[in-house]
Amino acid sequence: MDDTATAPLLTSHKAKPSPARPSSIDSLIETYIGDTGSLQLLKAVFVAFAWAFDAQQVFVSVFTDAAPPWHCVGNSSSCTAAAMASPCALPPDTWAWDLPAYTSVVSEWALQCAGLAALVSLLASSFFAGCLAGGFLLTTVADSRLGRKRTLVASPASMSVAGVLTAFFARNVWAYAALRFVAGFARSVVGTCTLVLSTELVGKRWRDVVSVAAFLCYTLGFLSLPLLAFALREASWRSLYLWISVPCLCYAVVLCFLAHESPRWLLLRGRTQEAVETLHKIASLNGMSTTDTTSLLSTTVDACNIVREEEGGGGMFATVRTMSERPWAIRRLAAIMAAGFGVGMVYFGMPLGVGNLGGSSIYLSTTYNAVAEVPSAVLSWLLIARANRRGSVVALAMAAGACSLACVAIPQQEGTRIGAELVFFLSTCTAYDVILVYAIELLPTSVWNTAVGMVRQAMVLGGVAAPVLVALGRARSSVWSFGVFGIAICCSGLFAACLPETRGRTMSDTMEEEEERNSMESVSGPIAKYANSSDLV
Repeated sequence: MDDTATAPLLTSHKAKPSPARPSSIDSLIETYIGDTGSLQLLKAVFVAFAWAFDAQQVFVSVFTDAAPPWHCVGNSSSCTAAAMASPCALPPDTWAWDLPAYTSVVSEWALQCAGLAALVSLLASSFFAGCLAGGFLLTTVADSRLGRKRTLVASPASMSVAGVLTAFFARNVWAYAALRFVAGFARSVVGTCTLVLSTELVGKRWRDVVSVAAFLCYTLGFLSLPLLAFALREASWRSLYLWISVPCLCYAVVLCFLAHESPRWLLLRGRTQEAVETLHKIASLNGMSTTDTTSLLSTTVDACNIVREEEGGGGMFATVRTMSERPWAIRRLAAIMAAGFGVGMVYFGMPLGVGNLGGSSIYLSTTYNAVAEVPSAVLSWLLIARANRRGSVVALAMAAGACSLACVAIPQQEGTRIGAELVFFLSTCTAYDVILVYAIELLPTSVWNTAVGMVRQAMVLGGVAAPVLVALGRARSSVWSFGVFGIAICCSGLFAACLPETRGRTMSDTMEEEEERNSMESVSGPIAKYANSSDLV
């Protein structure tokens, strides 16, 4: 009999190892650097703090572009504030602003009348249009040329410079709109790079925690706006831009020296020496000795070489091309983007329509919306940790849509409407957070930044339309704002029902690995179902 036939199975296996795929890159990196330590976690949270400045730039126009209150001057019979919705039809000497004209772009450039009021909504739309343009042009940069860290440092730095230029050089409405477009262009990749880099700097067990920390930082930035605006209510609107831009610039400088580049991205780009240095730094933060684990790096590099071969090189749009060649990836991306479109329309539109909150002051109304993000972050964490992604998105979208449509029927001044609006915004905020995490889990880690960036662009596209709908809702009927918002978020939420469930799944590194997993699941699914039915018999 042949020797190989009588050889023990274990010995035979050792003699001729099977050419199995290397372990997951993330698993190997985590083994190399050890468990996530407190210092490593703090650095990841510091990276996530970029979302606070992102929120300030997104919603600053709620205050700078708001029409200030006004009052009648003297005893003119033609001026009746209670009867007149706008001072446009009144003689100039019969009314005056309650605050100095320089407190808002509306009062400084006399944009309060109906024809020019539509221009105010276009100012907000110009910012989101910049986000949209920047997203399409810059989304893949962090996956290819610049990397996570340099893109994240450059984005808030450029955003803050645009804010400073707005404060000093926006002398008319057109210059203001152009600079807001530039700020939106620079801001377009802040959220994406923050979420991806912060989660890649920690172990798998802490990714959900870091994601929720980013959402809380966004809430903190949003909540700080009404406080700053109230403190600067009698100062120029330019002061508010300086107060949110200068700290952001300082943060970008500190981030440049404090944050680490993603070791996974460095390995995928073939920058092995930099990856080794970064892994050593992170391992030292965790108190991990790296002298006896260096051998793991060669295995990691082998895995990265496979990834680079399968993903078609490192060109700027390689990740887009990789996804476009696979119908299942396009279907997933299109469905989650469609879900994000309606959620983004409501999420960015609601704070712009704070005047609808039962006649409350703009500071109190914005605070209501910002405070609603706090339980939203907690609810997001609970849903991400314990609930299915697909069902959560659908349920939250339906709840938000129902509350939005209810606001159309409820009179504006009733407290019931305020409650419905807050539940509406709470559900939308939670859906926004869950969709971003869902987008990460739907596609392999090699295209994370591009996939999440495209989903955020779909949300921003909804934000472009939101200011126009808010303006129509104020001028005509709430059907144009709350009605359209409710229908949009309900319809978009249904697209999530077409997506596969990802809770508890191990993330794939490459498109080919994900395809193999999908094939195995499609085969094992009917087998498992048949086995379960046999057991019942």
